[in-house]
Amino acid sequence: MLADATTLLASLAAAVSISMTWSFFSGAKWNPSGRHCYITGGSTGLGLALAVLLTRKGADVSIVARNEEQLAKALAQLEAARVTPNQILKSYSYSLNTCTAAKEALEVACEPHGGETPDAVFLCAGKATPGFFIEETEESMKKGMDNTYWLAAWSAMAASQRMIRTKSHGKIIFVSSVLGYMSMFGYSTYAPGKHAIRGLAEGLRQELLLYSIGVHIYFPATIFSPGYVEENKTKPRLLLEMEESDGGVTPEQAAQGLYKGIQRGDFHITDTFIGDVFRTSTRGATPQNGNFLKEAVYGIIGYIALPFWRRDCDQKVVAHRPAHEEYLTSAGVLSGGK
Repeated sequence: MLADATTLLASLAAAVSISMTWSFFSGAKWNPSGRHCYITGGSTGLGLALAVLLTRKGADVSIVARNEEQLAKALAQLEAARVTPNQILKSYSYSLNTCTAAKEALEVACEPHGGETPDAVFLCAGKATPGFFIEETEESMKKGMDNTYWLAAWSAMAASQRMIRTKSHGKIIFVSSVLGYMSMFGYSTYAPGKHAIRGLAEGLRQELLLYSIGVHIYFPATIFSPGYVEENKTKPRLLLEMEESDGGVTPEQAAQGLYKGIQRGDFHITDTFIGDVFRTSTRGATPQNGNFLKEAVYGIIGYIALPFWRRDCDQKVVAHRPAHEEYLTSAGVLSGGK
């Protein structure tokens, strides 16, 4: 029985490999050279890695973030990656959590380009603060949506309105997460916003067909970024233990995955095995990536494997009940201390 299952999985893997090779050599690829790429969250992590990659591809790059010191260091990295003397590389310090600020930041970034709208807007800004739902507050719940959904939505609104007004046929690229396909305990202030970003991107993909504006959304798994280090500081112990075996990628690897997805023309962009499995298992009415064979193979793997993964996670959570009750008591939660 085990041998038969192994043979089946090997055959499926071979089919995926052939399909992916075929997809690589087909279709026109997006070329960022000479294009203006606007990146939110561009001072660290995925945003910075993407900014460096696009600079090396010959793009004009504008990065936006709040921390001026980090922006200065990031801009120095872009300058080091410059390939032509006429590339326009700029940084802008803005907090993008209001509609007004998002529009202002975009307008300022357009000025060095003669007022032209960016060719591609990458919405990489975001932050996770994991914790138990029972310990969250009204303020932390709202902040969670501000730091995920609204941070992307306001800039997407500013970009789409400007592209339509100036008749620009650019791209808007959202960044969600594998947690935008599913969720786990500990992510009650993060995953809802990532799911909401998916909903927004899927609606805009269709609406912006009216104006020949492209929309993509990226669903990365774990990225070993400065943000990941920070979120681990608040993660419940059980969640840290459950994620110990998870694979992850560097910001540079994630940037490459996102870039290749755009080159392929994918709407939902995934660049890890687990991402492909969740994407095909929860695709709904979104366009397929590549050909039917590859999608079907990942879908079959998800149909077989995900119920076992979910059961394993549930069992670990249930086994953690005694330790969790001790934690709640010591934290004062059960006595109404929080």
